[in-house]
Amino acid sequence: MPTSQQENNVHPSALKRIQYDQYGGPELMRLEDFALATPGKGEVAVRVKFAAINPVDWKLRNGYLKFVTGKAFPRAMGSDFSGTVVSVGPGVTRFKPGDAVFGLARIKESGAFGHAVVTNEGFLARQPENISFEEAACLGTPGVTAWNGLQGKAKLTAGKRVFVNGCTGAVGEATVQLARMLGATVAGSCSAGAMARARSLGVDAVYDYRTTDFSKLDQRFDVVYDTAGTMTTQTGLGLLAPGGVFLDIDPTPGKFIRSIFNRRLKPIVCTPRADVLDGLARAAGAGKLRLPVAEIVPLAEAIALITSLEGGRSLGGKGLIAMG
Repeated sequence: MPTSQQENNVHPSALKRIQYDQYGGPELMRLEDFALATPGKGEVAVRVKFAAINPVDWKLRNGYLKFVTGKAFPRAMGSDFSGTVVSVGPGVTRFKPGDAVFGLARIKESGAFGHAVVTNEGFLARQPENISFEEAACLGTPGVTAWNGLQGKAKLTAGKRVFVNGCTGAVGEATVQLARMLGATVAGSCSAGAMARARSLGVDAVYDYRTTDFSKLDQRFDVVYDTAGTMTTQTGLGLLAPGGVFLDIDPTPGKFIRSIFNRRLKPIVCTPRADVLDGLARAAGAGKLRLPVAEIVPLAEAIALITSLEGGRSLGGKGLIAMG
């Protein structure tokens, strides 16, 4: 019985990924050999073509969610990826070897920053034929997070008014595009240098976050989505129209407790599901969802790019890792 690696000429000795042996800073990242697990029930093994870098990747390495990720090391890095299915576990019906897919690694194991990864069937979608592997790799975390907020929490419908704080970040751009696809009108904030980009996405009223006091805006919105994680709860709630909701991308325990007593506050956790990812695939295939790629590096140079982004470097688009 061939192993999942051998089925597609993925030799164990050739597999490398970025991982670390303890929680902490960027200096802990190493590019090392690993053995790809055989997919179990409901799991899919994917040969990664491109992986996209997100802040959550270094937050996990720093131990931000160690109560979820646990104490077993080495731990792999990376969430979002595109690639081709190499094998499937028992019970998998949505995919077969050779399918082009995109999606997310599981938060507990991660592993997208490597040649291959095993994830849940429900964390993947088929890649539309009219978008590239590079474009598909960008969709996972930003798209799911935007969808979880707008559809899952806000139940957004046509004609509503949405304000997106950080409207030209990855989650912000996904939120703007999905909100407009749902028929909403969109206002938002970004840097002065990104305002033209925001307008090109269809943001009607754009505000420079450095010079605008949002507590003094006259407009009120049905949904305020802080995709940058920089808006105070008080300011966000203050921008709401009656019946509106404030979606907060920085879900601290205190905010979850507060949201129990204030139904207008809704902390957002990126929660991938098959129906969400399939929806993102349809939106991307229809040309209604695209995230810009700013830089692509090979896996051997990825640690340097991740380190620079963690240190505050701004790309103006997604940073991708090409697996070769």
